[in-house]
Amino acid sequence: MACEFVIPGERSELLRSGRVRQYVVQEVLPVRQLAEHIQAFKLAFRSTGPLALLDHFDTLYSVLSQFRAVEPSLQEQTLDLLVKAVSRHSSDLPAVLDDTTLTPSARLDHLNAVKMSCYLLTQLIEAFDNQNYKEELANVGPVGKARKLKSKSGAFDWESARAHALQVLNQLLQLEIRRLWSMDQVEEEFSRLITACCCHILECPSIGQVKNKATREAVAHLLGVMIKRYNHMLGATLNVIQLLQHFEHLPPVLAQSVTTWATEYGLKSIVGEIMREIGAGEGGRESTGARCCAVFLTELAERIPEMMAPNISLVLDLLNGENYTLRNAVLAAMGQMVTRVLNGPNLDGAARDTRDRFLDTLQLHLHDVHAHVRSRSLQIFTSIVQQKALPLKRFQSLVTLATGRLCDKSVLVSKNAIQLLASIMANNPFTWKLSSTDLHSAHEKELRKLAEMRAKFVGQPPDIQLKPEEEWEAMHPEVLLAISDVLEGEEESELEGESVAAGESSEAVCQRIQQLLNDAKYKPAVRLLLEAREQFLDSVPFSMEDLNEAKGGESNPRKAGDLLKIIQACFIGQADAGVELSAPLAEPSGEDDQKETQEPSELAKQEVLVQYLKDALSFASKIEGAIEIVSKFLSSKNPSVVQETIQFFVTISEFGISQALVGMREMLPLVWSKEAGVKEAVTDAYRRLYLNEESSKPQALVQNLTALIFDSNVDSIKCLEQLVSEFVQKNEIKPAVIQLLWERLTEKVATTPSERRAAVILLGMAARGEPEIVGSNLETLYVVGLGPRVREQQDYQLARDTCLAISKLSQGKKKLLDGSATSFRLPSNHQLFSISQMLCIPGFCSPSPHWRPFAEAAVALVYQLSENPDRLCGHLLLCCASLLTNHQEEKADGPPSEQAEETAEVHATDVCPDSPSTLPAHVLGNLIATVGHVALQQMLHLERAVGPEMQRRRLNREQQEVKQKLKGKAKRASGIEEELGLTEASADDTEAELVRSICEAELLDDRQLLSAFVPLIVKICTNPGRYNDPDLCTASCLALCKIAMVSHDFCEKHLRLLFTMLEKSALPSIRANTMVALGDLSFRFPNLIEPWTPHLYARLRDSSPAVRRTALIVMTHLILKDMVKVKGQISEMAVLVIDEEESIAMLARSFFNELSHKGNAVYNLLPDIISRLSDPECGVEEEPFQIIMRQMFSYITKDKQTESLVEKLCQRFRTARLERQHRDLAFCLTLLPPSERSLRKMQEHFECFADKLTEEAVYQHLLGIAGKLHRGIKPELKALVDEFEQRLSRCHNRGLEEGDIGELAPNPAVKGPAKPSAKKTAKGATRGGKLVTPRLRKPRQPSRRLCITFSSDETSEEENEEGVALESETPKITSPIRRSTRGRNPRYTRDCTPGEDSGD
Repeated sequence: MACEFVIPGERSELLRSGRVRQYVVQEVLPVRQLAEHIQAFKLAFRSTGPLALLDHFDTLYSVLSQFRAVEPSLQEQTLDLLVKAVSRHSSDLPAVLDDTTLTPSARLDHLNAVKMSCYLLTQLIEAFDNQNYKEELANVGPVGKARKLKSKSGAFDWESARAHALQVLNQLLQLEIRRLWSMDQVEEEFSRLITACCCHILECPSIGQVKNKATREAVAHLLGVMIKRYNHMLGATLNVIQLLQHFEHLPPVLAQSVTTWATEYGLKSIVGEIMREIGAGEGGRESTGARCCAVFLTELAERIPEMMAPNISLVLDLLNGENYTLRNAVLAAMGQMVTRVLNGPNLDGAARDTRDRFLDTLQLHLHDVHAHVRSRSLQIFTSIVQQKALPLKRFQSLVTLATGRLCDKSVLVSKNAIQLLASIMANNPFTWKLSSTDLHSAHEKELRKLAEMRAKFVGQPPDIQLKPEEEWEAMHPEVLLAISDVLEGEEESELEGESVAAGESSEAVCQRIQQLLNDAKYKPAVRLLLEAREQFLDSVPFSMEDLNEAKGGESNPRKAGDLLKIIQACFIGQADAGVELSAPLAEPSGEDDQKETQEPSELAKQEVLVQYLKDALSFASKIEGAIEIVSKFLSSKNPSVVQETIQFFVTISEFGISQALVGMREMLPLVWSKEAGVKEAVTDAYRRLYLNEESSKPQALVQNLTALIFDSNVDSIKCLEQLVSEFVQKNEIKPAVIQLLWERLTEKVATTPSERRAAVILLGMAARGEPEIVGSNLETLYVVGLGPRVREQQDYQLARDTCLAISKLSQGKKKLLDGSATSFRLPSNHQLFSISQMLCIPGFCSPSPHWRPFAEAAVALVYQLSENPDRLCGHLLLCCASLLTNHQEEKADGPPSEQAEETAEVHATDVCPDSPSTLPAHVLGNLIATVGHVALQQMLHLERAVGPEMQRRRLNREQQEVKQKLKGKAKRASGIEEELGLTEASADDTEAELVRSICEAELLDDRQLLSAFVPLIVKICTNPGRYNDPDLCTASCLALCKIAMVSHDFCEKHLRLLFTMLEKSALPSIRANTMVALGDLSFRFPNLIEPWTPHLYARLRDSSPAVRRTALIVMTHLILKDMVKVKGQISEMAVLVIDEEESIAMLARSFFNELSHKGNAVYNLLPDIISRLSDPECGVEEEPFQIIMRQMFSYITKDKQTESLVEKLCQRFRTARLERQHRDLAFCLTLLPPSERSLRKMQEHFECFADKLTEEAVYQHLLGIAGKLHRGIKPELKALVDEFEQRLSRCHNRGLEEGDIGELAPNPAVKGPAKPSAKKTAKGATRGGKLVTPRLRKPRQPSRRLCITFSSDETSEEENEEGVALESETPKITSPIRRSTRGRNPRYTRDCTPGEDSGD
């Protein structure tokens, strides 16, 4: 081929000739002929090799120019042929290039073949890339559908083909192909052709994906070859900058490419060139380009910080620019250099200085004007601390800076400051136990020891020996001045000064010069030196030759610099020699010399230890101060502060610091916070712990959540359910995680029974956020969780969790044809209900303690999802009753016969242990528990499902009537009700009344199924002595409470029985359950429970801590929601402030904190609390009383309340009977803040307590009040305070005087000296140094018959008469309570009696 192929700038240039002997495409073949010509090229390639391209270039050019119209198979065939041609040519070229006999025409053919193949291959790669990118854009709509179809066909994998083509091209370019050009210089168009193709590939947005890793590496190596072999350094630098300006996905890719060039190809200089370009112009460019350059610098610093360190000065000007992202990038680069380059103990002085300058710059930018820069600086410091690259001397200053950033106005900065503090704590150089108390005591101890050691050396202060170099540095200026003076006054120097003696050696003269210098005789030493130089020309250090060699030239013997060098050599050399000579003279002489050498060493060690403890104490104090500040923020009212604290505890928990556990436990309930910001912070915290990049993988996430469930209680699981449901709603939990949970449940992966149960729980949590998770696999869930295998294993825990998970479907809504929505329900014959009953009924007689919770969950599931739940649950009760009575009747038309009922009672009776008819108590307990739960669920079903459904239908019907009325087809409604707007209200009342009437009259009617079991439940509750199984009694009590929720009349009839069990049951579980039930009844039937309120308060002094805690919680809800009148019994709750159980005491304090926000509630109750608690008959002792009063009086903050309380307390002195009460009242007066008004009130009522001042305690308390008034008193009040003190003193010392207090009326309550009480006061509230709840003394009551007996020998009639409270003990309802529905629990309706609800 005689023509030369010229690489065109545009493809069309090949169709026309631009110069002589230029190759031109003769014809562009039609598409239909391309397959035939491609086949011809293939045959020619097989026969003649890669040079066949010279004759078939037009064919390949035709494919390229008509690429869109060519069939895909032909496109792929063309690409494959070209890759093979380039690969074959790469194999043949080494021999061709080494051939010395190569003719010019042959060389031109090979050159044309190289250029043609490279041109065609690069253009084909770009064409394929464009086509593939368009297909990806077209496939974005239907998510992955087209891609899946394409991948299934498996026809062509462009990613792999592209990477292979680039590798082949790289193989060709690594050869010495420049020899094919004249002058061995590759033309610029050829280099541009290759680099343009590489840039085009990098512009693809998907280049950063994992599947394109091979392509990225091939492009990097191809460009590296172009830079190293083809002089493309400047072009590559400009390409990198341009790509960074326009493509946001390229910074990581380009950073990796530059790293490859610098490390594998030795092109370190390109790093500096790119940094110079960024530092020169990027500061003022567009934000997108600046952001990309910032990311690029950060990525590059993470990969090759050692190569960026020499060029960091090129980008330092960006720190002064306006773009904060570039400042962040430079700071990040500095941080990487500090941690990876300038780190370690072997740094030289220059490296240490550079590191310190970087750290100073980072500290300076902790106060940057932009919050992101401050935040980034804190993050960099966190990384430096974690990598242990922070010098020890900077720890304390960094703690101070980080603590200061805690109060930054930017939450982001505060968050990173807290993270930095956590990292410092985890990597501190002192100790893991940062207790300032322990360190302080250790420091004081060692400091005293150091003082004792120093006292031994008071008379012998250690000589400080300076090195000769240090001495010379000190005398250097004066010696230089002396040399100048001697040289200027040379004539005078000849008359006076030192001289060299005859026969004196040069060493002796040097010693004399050194001695003169030590004696500060500098001028004589210089004169002696001048004379010695004239005599000792060849002796060191006076010889001229040595000085000439050091300077590299001739020396002037009278030059000041030369003299200074010689005199320095004399001084330092003789000093060193003196040390060496004196060493053998200082030989140790016995134990005294050994002791002298040891004592300074021990002293130095002690000084180091004291300094270490001092630094550790300072560091610990700063850290504890920071932790103390941050930990208080968790209960702050400021949501942003709480968010910062949450992040702090999350950060330190990542480092395994034990102090974080308390914060994490306290953090989880904040998910229910009313502040949206706090809830979001908690969510982000757990998202950071469990949904980060490492933990978000399905296996790791499921494993972490499973472990969290195992270690959590019921409350924590509820909080966790809220978090998981929120993550599911936001699609933060990937479908792969849900799929893994299903695989664990179905045991497609190896799992344990506990992990299966955790999987069901997690699926239920996820279904709360997205019910379709359970709904889409409902059959799988109930078949696996309630199927035959569960029945065989009797795994009722898994069955219960399965029912709870399925119940989440009830949250979904089903749209109807009329546009309204109703709750999701399944038909009654659905397989779910049959499978659940098949599991529930056979296990009825099982002794497993988990069957009962499962049965309750199954019953609740039926009522939530079934269309006819009453029939299903009725059938369940009949089957269980038939199993109990050994009857196999499956008919469920009506209640059991009386014979069956009596049979159940007979079998339930413990006749004697040997009786064959004895029935296990747990079987009867299972039946009773199921009956109670069915009754409760039936009532809730009527109120929550039936009632709203009736209302929905009525509203739809009214809407239809309105539409008909507008069309003129409806009749005119009643005029009066329509005008008054009462029709809708009356309809609502009708629906509510209908539901109440059903609950009241029908559910427990004799014709209903539930009524058949009620006598049995009542009998067991009435006769605890006969039915003494704890589990049976507890189940019966709970069932009775649930049934009482159904009917007003039933509740009123058995209310005495409930309160009898509450007060006299021997089982704490019964008392606690009854207390909770009575609390619920107070919301449902307030008029019935109100007369029994004192009995509710009485449980606050129960002997069981669990009952006391339950009673406290119940009473807290009743009081704060205004369902119980707050009377004098509130003192029972005040006693719990000092309960021995810390949790109870905290709940009591929390209650009074909330009560103090309800107006003047605490102020109004305080006098009664004082009276009851100070009464020795039913109160507490003095020390507990004072603790309680301090808590109560802390809520008195208003001046008017203080003044009024002073008056009331003074008047109480008149009615106080005992000295103990006098002391308590006086102590309460001291708790009030002193003021002028309170003092005047005490003066006005002085006669109330004047006769009590003879008691020392009363006098000291009141005198203390006067002492408080003296602090900061106004001058005009000083006389009033002094007068008050004088009156107190006179009454205390001499008793009553008429002139002091006037005539006092006789106090009828105090007729003489108080006699000591016959009864001893209550036992001390301090037991073993620990405060316990005192037992309030009960007033004596007339003896009466016991309300309940536990003898099993008495008749049933006697037990029925005496098993409950007497009629005389039953409180009488004097008047109904008028309650507003505003404070009522919405889940319960009002009383069934309309008259009582309205107060009529």
